[in-house]
Amino acid sequence: MGSVGATPQSEIRNPQSAGRSRLGICTDSYSLRGRAGRNAGEGEERFTEPLKFLTYCHDLGAGGVQVGMGRRDETYARQLHRQAEEWGMFLEGTGGLPKDQADLERFEAEVVTAKNAGAAVIRVVLPSKGSGRRYEAYKSVDEFRQTRDRGRQMLELAEPIVARHRIRLAVENHKDERVPEKLETIKRISSEYVGMCVDTGNDLAFLEDPMEVIEAYTPWAFSVHLKDAAVREYEDGFLLADVPLGEGILDLPKMVQTLRSRHPEVGFSLEMMTRDPLKVPCLTEAYWAAMGDIPGSYLARTLKMVRTWGKQSLAQVSQLSMSEQFVLEDANVRKCLAYAKERLGL
Repeated sequence: MGSVGATPQSEIRNPQSAGRSRLGICTDSYSLRGRAGRNAGEGEERFTEPLKFLTYCHDLGAGGVQVGMGRRDETYARQLHRQAEEWGMFLEGTGGLPKDQADLERFEAEVVTAKNAGAAVIRVVLPSKGSGRRYEAYKSVDEFRQTRDRGRQMLELAEPIVARHRIRLAVENHKDERVPEKLETIKRISSEYVGMCVDTGNDLAFLEDPMEVIEAYTPWAFSVHLKDAAVREYEDGFLLADVPLGEGILDLPKMVQTLRSRHPEVGFSLEMMTRDPLKVPCLTEAYWAAMGDIPGSYLARTLKMVRTWGKQSLAQVSQLSMSEQFVLEDANVRKCLAYAKERLGL
């Protein structure tokens, strides 16, 4: 028997007949099934085991994967490399920065695994508290800065290792630093091996204009998390939801064109998380406690946008049964692959 929520092989071995999409899939697009896989029985492979995930995404017609590979022997990594090459798929890693000097050996072993598997990029995020969303996790700017400074130190520890192995580290804009702060982090490292995993929707939660975010980060783009977003007003601010590509408010064609014009070979990986909408309580004092100086015009612009475009109902995924959630998650990914291929040239 497969893990909970697994789709029968007869249902997934049906790649798109007109050819493969160029869009990859990151494991967060299957976060529901991934969590179920962590509860799999002894001896049962997790859904996000790299070879298993690569195979599943190949059968969907995806162009690549962004997956955590961990520390694996060379034989396994080379097998993963060969399989991705045979299928013409790109492979990117995702992992954790070294916490301190004692953690460097673990980090380097994971870098070697990713390199042996043929990955040119490893996506990382800076450390954070709790949910990782700045406006939820921190009660003051100073508290946030302490965590941010620790993350910058971790990047400084990681840089010589990725430079030695000639593999690029892509730091995601992950609802932690605002654009000026993130660019300061990248520039202070000043390395050809440290750049960005550009997420197309995260910074809406910071009241930043999505297209301006893309334009600011494009020069440093090593990788892309492609998503669309829908919004809706609520009493404390607005709700922010991942929705299938083309069903939200982001100008995805312009975003893709901007990124590809500077980096034609950059890998785009779908991050479509099937979950309840997130609350962005930008009308509360708690939201602003750790955010620093954001111009009031950002709040006015964002609320106007929400009131103009936030008309659609947003799915409450948690109200569905687990089996229904798994079906919806898979359907959302398939919709995104079709849209990317037909409308975005991916």
